[in-house]
Amino acid sequence: MTERTLLGLEPWRSGPSGERRRGRADSGRPEDARHSPGQLAAYGAQHILTMYGGVIAPPLIVGGAAGLSATDIGLLVTAALFVSGLATLLQTLGIGPFGSRLPIVQGVSFAGVSTMVAIATTGGLRPVFGSIIVAGVIGLVLSSFFAQLVRLFPAVVTGTIITVIGLSLMPVAFNWAMGNNATAPDYGSLANIGFAGLTLLIILVISRLFQGALSRLSILIGLVLGTVIGACAGKADFSDVGNARLVAPPQLLHFGSPTFEVGAIVAMTIVILVTLIETTADILTIGEIVGTDVDARRVADGLRADMLSTTVAPVFGSFTCSAFAQNVGLVALTGIKSRFVVATGGLILLLLGLLPVVGAIVAGIPYPVLGGAGLVLFGSVAASGIRTLSRVDYQDNLNMIIVAVGIGFGLIPVAAPKFWDALPEKIAVVLNSGISAAAVAAVLLNLAFNEWKFGKRPGSSVLAAAIDERDRLDNDVKP
Repeated sequence: MTERTLLGLEPWRSGPSGERRRGRADSGRPEDARHSPGQLAAYGAQHILTMYGGVIAPPLIVGGAAGLSATDIGLLVTAALFVSGLATLLQTLGIGPFGSRLPIVQGVSFAGVSTMVAIATTGGLRPVFGSIIVAGVIGLVLSSFFAQLVRLFPAVVTGTIITVIGLSLMPVAFNWAMGNNATAPDYGSLANIGFAGLTLLIILVISRLFQGALSRLSILIGLVLGTVIGACAGKADFSDVGNARLVAPPQLLHFGSPTFEVGAIVAMTIVILVTLIETTADILTIGEIVGTDVDARRVADGLRADMLSTTVAPVFGSFTCSAFAQNVGLVALTGIKSRFVVATGGLILLLLGLLPVVGAIVAGIPYPVLGGAGLVLFGSVAASGIRTLSRVDYQDNLNMIIVAVGIGFGLIPVAAPKFWDALPEKIAVVLNSGISAAAVAAVLLNLAFNEWKFGKRPGSSVLAAAIDERDRLDNDVKP
């Protein structure tokens, strides 16, 4: 997919006559393939197991930052599962202009976690939910012509932002590994760090020794085994499980009515723009994998489903939604291209979201165990950003400086949490989110260095020239 195509300057792939091609179940499209009920359940469950760890992590992080009780964190978890199920069903089956009708799993997104933590730490969940609703509406409006904005977010910008997302979440994993409660007598104890290390070791061993589906479930298996061992050692607290209802619908506005703060809305809108970029890439990628027609309207339909799910999520007590890239990879690996398989997975998520006891069990996982898994989970997000940055051209331009300053700005809230406290609160909320600070810096620098032609000349970056010399030396010594 070329840049010209993304910008809408060339036709997107479509049917023979350029029609929209909604398609029926008997259309012959690969994504409309039918399977037996047993196969639908098995393949759908595999999708959910692949992404389950990623869905439950955001509510655990944000709930902890907001100072919620284990019971309320459990409600956040079940709400995330429920909303992810609804979003997946809407994306795969579609309603009118909403839904790409492709095998894409939607779930609560990591992209907004650092921003939500920054907001929740000072204001609780109500401004978080308010900012998501407004930003979701903005994203919904932008969905129809978002291709025109893609040029503001080339790989040098998105790679920088995704890298910062992963790096800014690392302190959360370290805090979990130490016990999550700095006032507890065992905070940072050898026992807590040992449980985190054991969980990490289990994940690494499974990843190294096993292949295929089992390897992809390494984080989930590590959480389960780590929790079992922690329970045997008296480290797990499942006292709230007995008080949780077995079956219950999500409680609407359980955490109070949303509040709307300008700084939080600006920060969350930046998150939504990044989410639109990621979902666009996933829709285009899955179209190539499945071998089906994906035109501009179909991409817009997918983005609208994503943004509608995001806008509605706070009503149920959940957060921003986006396509899950790991499930795109699973489609490529298994060759199971049917959207009805993924829809079945969405139904499973929906049912899990109706079981508060599931959320209570997740909330009872020992924090050191979560810390060990979080090191891999958050590190993989940073690694994805680095992979994106590896595709950037650094020769005879200032892209290296864009990355350097963008990551630097993004890590200020991590290294010096009070750095922006002297600024007005509405501005500080934006800059105290690593992803927002990185996005603002990277987008503005990309405009100044790459888009604006005034004073631009080749070979202007001393830093890039130095890197080029080292690369040339490496090439000279290769056999």
